Amino acid sequence: MSRIALSETGATPWERLLGNAPTILEKWVVLEQAFMASPTFSDTLREQVRRALAFGNRCEYCMAKAGPPDESQPDRRTSLAVGLAQRFVQDHRNIDDTTFEALQAEFSEKEICELFAYMSFFCASQMFGASLGLQPAEDYSR
Repeated sequence: MSRIALSETGATPWERLLGNAPTILEKWVVLEQAFMASPTFSDTLREQVRRALAFGNRCEYCMAKAGPPDESQPDRRTSLAVGLAQRFVQDHRNIDDTTFEALQAEFSEKEICELFAYMSFFCASQMFGASLGLQPAEDYSR
């Protein structure tokens, strides 16, 4: 079980953990919904990036959702984004000019900005869950 009790606020175990700070949870969910509603990236790209980050951050809850990123990606953009996520979670300060050149060949500056914001947001979410010992959803019952 997690290191602190789940609250009654929230729909998922992750939300119920952050539900101990309901004002923060409310804003956090709004930002997550904004990322998910954005037409900038496909659902597949976002999910593959989320999975790569989950395994880098070692969030048990997030890793259990769907497993690691697929070994083969459906397109170059998704492949680049997953590779970037793996580097980002390993050491976000070690992303060099060569990486940016590859990104700029496939993504606009707006897309690069949103991708980094998305990765930062999900890293924070996963670090929160991992630090507080959040376990896979099936370990919790309402």
